[in-house]
Amino acid sequence: MSRKILVIGSTGKTGRNTAENLLKDGYDVRALVRREDERSKRLSDLGAEIALGDVLDLNSLAEATQDVNALYFTYPIAPGLMDATANMAQAAEENGVEAIVNMSQISARRGTESNAARQHWVAERLLDHSPVAVTHIRPTFFAEWLINMWDGSGELRFPFAEGRHAPIAASDQAKVIAEILKDPAPHAGQRYPLYGPVELNHYEIADAMSRTLERDVRYVPIGLDEFETILKSKGMSPHFIQHLLAVAVDYQNGIFAGTNDTVKRICGSDPKTVETFVAENRAFYDAH
Repeated sequence: MSRKILVIGSTGKTGRNTAENLLKDGYDVRALVRREDERSKRLSDLGAEIALGDVLDLNSLAEATQDVNALYFTYPIAPGLMDATANMAQAAEENGVEAIVNMSQISARRGTESNAARQHWVAERLLDHSPVAVTHIRPTFFAEWLINMWDGSGELRFPFAEGRHAPIAASDQAKVIAEILKDPAPHAGQRYPLYGPVELNHYEIADAMSRTLERDVRYVPIGLDEFETILKSKGMSPHFIQHLLAVAVDYQNGIFAGTNDTVKRICGSDPKTVETFVAENRAFYDAH
């Protein structure tokens, strides 16, 4: 393919899957990484061009965006999003990048209590003023949450009350991102909430996991104080913890609820159910 696509965050969940999808379909992919390791080697072995750099370093971004037609931008829940977004937008404009797919989040809005979610909202507004065409991706909770927060006890201890969402796997998000990057024009200026196929509360998620794993999984509602203690025990940063505590309240208030047909409409196939995701990751659950 003549199009060159830059994937920022290429060793993360959505970035890696996006890069692999594009490479499989024959696209010229440049993967921005901060260091060379086994994850970057995997992409290199698949045919990606590896570019060393950092989104907080404008000069390295300017090099990485040279001769690029479109790029995917994602940034972790960590300080620095605004600087990273501004650097990326500047580098993209300087080098004539035609389109940006920006990973945001469904709770991004001006009035949120989450510092990270508010920064995502401001980052969206900044990119909306860019001369480069932008598409914003706003996923609900990743299905990977059910792995990241799994402690092996068989209990899902969260302060979500009976709030609901439709978990969406990173691989399904990556399919959407890759399709937009291949042909950005129809998606320019759009903001896409992304959901899995079935909206569930955590009692129903636990039931789905129980059926798939053939073991008892229970949802145990807890308070914010206990949740904060759990997050601290996992070594999460204050920035991330502040975000997740605010997200828990948003979740209870229905901000993460809903579902739609966006994945199928753009990609031609339905996203994974909780059962399918858990079955695909059965080895993890059996080992933990």
